Amino acid sequence: MKVVTQTGEPRDAYGPARIVVTGGAGFIGSALIRQLVRETDACVINLDKLTYAGDLTSLAEAADSPRYQFERADICDSEAVRRVFERHRPTAVMHLAAESHVDRSIDGPADFIRTNISGTFTLLEAALRHWKNGDGEIKARFRFLHVSTDEVFGSLGETGYFTEETPYAPNSPYSASNAASDNLVRAWHHTYGLPTIMTNCSNNYGPYQFPEKLVPLVIRNALAGKPLPIYGTGENTRDWLFVDDHAHALRAVLEDGDAGSSYNIGGHNEKTNLEVVHAICAVLDELRPQASGKSHTSLITFVTDRPGHDRRYAIDASKIGRELGWTPREDFASGLRKTVEWYLANPSWHASGHDQGERLGLSRAAG
Repeated sequence: MKVVTQTGEPRDAYGPARIVVTGGAGFIGSALIRQLVRETDACVINLDKLTYAGDLTSLAEAADSPRYQFERADICDSEAVRRVFERHRPTAVMHLAAESHVDRSIDGPADFIRTNISGTFTLLEAALRHWKNGDGEIKARFRFLHVSTDEVFGSLGETGYFTEETPYAPNSPYSASNAASDNLVRAWHHTYGLPTIMTNCSNNYGPYQFPEKLVPLVIRNALAGKPLPIYGTGENTRDWLFVDDHAHALRAVLEDGDAGSSYNIGGHNEKTNLEVVHAICAVLDELRPQASGKSHTSLITFVTDRPGHDRRYAIDASKIGRELGWTPREDFASGLRKTVEWYLANPSWHASGHDQGERLGLSRAAG
């Protein structure tokens, strides 16, 4: 991994980076850690509480590496976080620990406020103390990368894209908690000088995703011959990003992004939910056809829409391409095929998840 300093030293002036990845047992965090261990010389510390969506089996590939360590801790626990910083002396934090499912935020917003806002505050305070009191290497190299979502920007109309300058307009407890944490990160840079960087990404998909999300839920249900639930008319539109492409983008931002800046990360794959489900069914029809001979699309069922469901998200990722040279390697077709093939080869992953496929997000909704 390249070394970025803030005080003018050559990039190779220090040894391997020491990176704390919060939420490293989650979907995006585990993809990032696997990639860091496989493709760089960085020492990686996975700080994770292991909530319902965290699973260390997703890190089997990295677990035996001498450059990987796991610290089970809650990011809201200031003493535990302080001990991690003191023990490992990180040169970077990549903060991905967050409650992340919109439907769950509707039913139980308190966990989102606690983890996404209070947890980010706790990490920022520990990082600021670590950076201000650190030695020359820490002062030169340290960075705090905060990984957020495009949902903080609200909903788009039929045209247009989210840019880094788009005003925030969150519409769910999930996106509101992320917007608050983004603002904390920005404030800690401008008020205290902490070298922070922020990213906002579009919808991720790929191997090891927890089965409450659309792509793994549809794959799992289709293989079991169960209904494939689609909110409303299925016209809600998202930009889809293959998780390994996202991990590459995060590494590029950490290495070469400007402190105090934000970068949008998108896959240039705008699809309606109905198009996504049809695409999954087409791959399954080819690779694992139903015994009845019917297409998996026969299982599609339209259900009551999610309260406050944003109509459209679309990312303008030109800044990260222009400034850092990142572009996604997978288009939606290639990434989706890799994803479906992985789930077919790993049936125990989606069969044993804690999620039972129940409908969430209605218990507290108005009306």
